[in-house]
Amino acid sequence: MRSPETGSLEPEKELMESFIEQLGNTIILRPYVFIYLTVYLAGCSMTFGLKRALAFIAPAYLITWLSEFSSIHTGIPYGLYYYIEHTKGYELWVLGVPFMDSLSYVFLTYASYSMALFTMSPLISSNGMVYLLETRAIRRSLFTTLLAAMYFVYLDIIIDPVSLQGSKWFLGQIYGYGEPGDYFGVPISNFAGWLAVGFVLVSVFQLIDSAMTKSGVRDYIAYNAVFRHMIGMGLYAGIIVFIIFMAFYIGENNIGWVSIFIIGLPLFLLWAVTRIKISMADTGACIEAHIRDFPEAAGRVYGIARTVSSGRHS
Repeated sequence: MRSPETGSLEPEKELMESFIEQLGNTIILRPYVFIYLTVYLAGCSMTFGLKRALAFIAPAYLITWLSEFSSIHTGIPYGLYYYIEHTKGYELWVLGVPFMDSLSYVFLTYASYSMALFTMSPLISSNGMVYLLETRAIRRSLFTTLLAAMYFVYLDIIIDPVSLQGSKWFLGQIYGYGEPGDYFGVPISNFAGWLAVGFVLVSVFQLIDSAMTKSGVRDYIAYNAVFRHMIGMGLYAGIIVFIIFMAFYIGENNIGWVSIFIIGLPLFLLWAVTRIKISMADTGACIEAHIRDFPEAAGRVYGIARTVSSGRHS
């Protein structure tokens, strides 16, 4: 409605000003979320393409928000929980769900998918740097989707018990469960929900990637950056290390040690599988398959292969 004196859209202006203020407060209050999101934009753009990275944000946010909105009202898919709205009106909330919470699933999905691709793809190593010889078939594989969803759940197994103790650190107590669950207060249904939502989110990213490829969309990918595949894995590891550090910092030593034990064996197995893949791979065939799908990477990959070959014969 226009103000009768000025003819301006006063309510709309106030709404926009309130939105901008609350968004700014969210960034100030939750800077780590936006730091992680920046890493996502850089890493995902360098690995999959800038357009793909940007295209994924809106549907990922919407799917996550719907899952959280549904869960706080019906208990599906995470189990029944509630948000504590003490920052509502200060930071940005969307119909009872903190904006930053749903947004975080975007970079958690990317990190989990990166881990799955690393696990599934042939590898080539040179000068301490590992390069993925992925193919589009591996990217779209159902097994890759399932594995990424499992990596996604593993993140929450580490994150949720510490987040539930938010009153002890700068996160703040932002949510709780109606009935405390069996795993440090977290119900097992929560992890089932993360598995389902993770599967959907990874599938959506794969569909976006596949649709853009089939449509011939030209994207901006840093094929010459050998480390581009490592950014998502670094993000995944960084989140886990940060959360375990916070567990010990706030005195929740049991959570910290259990988290270390939980990730210990998978980490060792991933290291062992990586060594086996590097030593046993049919490098020539893997390189050719990779180049067929990503011809823009040919110069960099052949350069790495020549370095590896000269190293073996020196």
